[in-house]
Amino acid sequence: MYTFTGIKEVFKIFQNKESYFDEINKKQSNRLIFNQLLLICGFAFLYGMVMGSYHSFLQSIVTGLKVIILFLSTVIICFPSFFIIQQVLGSKMSFRQMGVIVLSGVVLTATIALSFAPIVVVFQVTGGNYHFLQLLHVAIFIFAGIFGMRLMVEALKFACENKNIYPQIGVTVFRIWIIILAFVGIQLAWNLRPFLCEKNEEFKLFRKYEGNFYTAIVYSVEQLVSPQKSEKQESKQVPGSSVDTIRNKAAEAEKILNQIKK
Repeated sequence: MYTFTGIKEVFKIFQNKESYFDEINKKQSNRLIFNQLLLICGFAFLYGMVMGSYHSFLQSIVTGLKVIILFLSTVIICFPSFFIIQQVLGSKMSFRQMGVIVLSGVVLTATIALSFAPIVVVFQVTGGNYHFLQLLHVAIFIFAGIFGMRLMVEALKFACENKNIYPQIGVTVFRIWIIILAFVGIQLAWNLRPFLCEKNEEFKLFRKYEGNFYTAIVYSVEQLVSPQKSEKQESKQVPGSSVDTIRNKAAEAEKILNQIKK
């Protein structure tokens, strides 16, 4: 009952900016932060389970844990720089107030991502392609992240215009910080891969191959647009292919015939 009430409190403050900041200023905001972290972990784990279920139950559990680590570690790594810069710019907001605002954006991001879970399940059940699902998850995270970042910006604008506890320049700097947050999240996601595995692939806790997130996305797009072409290009690049083997055998046979004639 307490947990359900706490969840209602987290979402209730999204609907009224005045109550949002009134709640932040209260000492009970520590309980609010706990409820926010609880929601982030729960929603991230559920979405991760749906993502990993394309491969196996084990991958589903591992992916759920990885998504939690991705969300929380991104905030933990980036938040100190955000707080210190805002204090230098003249912000009067406390560490707790800023923490609630940032976590609110992450809660909204996790909530929107989880709301797309039924759509993901439909594509998985109806035989969705691995590369298509990979791009779908990236699109969902980007879409959900935009709404989460937008909530943070609106909260900071309200603090600046109505509460006079936040400098105007801080909103501009925050937009730059959002870009940094996104790049950190992308890098962490790349290091934590795989989140999604092909069905015929063995379970792997971590994947070890060169490249980066952006080349992987381009490759997935190429596989969707022209999979046959990509396979042909790969076969040409693989040493010791069947074509090379036939040519080598033909050359050896020709040498033997020339020796016999001599």
